[in-house]
Amino acid sequence: MDILRQTAHRGGKTVTVVTGFLGISLSEKERLAKEMQQACGAGGTVKEGRIEIQGDQRDTVSRILTKAGFRPVLAGG
Repeated sequence: MDILRQTAHRGGKTVTVVTGFLGISLSEKERLAKEMQQACGAGGTVKEGRIEIQGDQRDTVSRILTKAGFRPVLAGG
């Protein structure tokens, strides 16, 4: 599971993207996304099998995923 920061094709806005989920359902992703949004105080969505959270929230997202039993990797810039 990778945590990326992206700005491309987003009008210059930064988005934290979590990809590489294996064996978890859409409802589980939506629950994780909701928890991330509340912890970060930011909007977000589940789209095309990945979670997107507005802003550079990599540290907070990493903590939430670790607490949920995943082993996230900070990737990219």
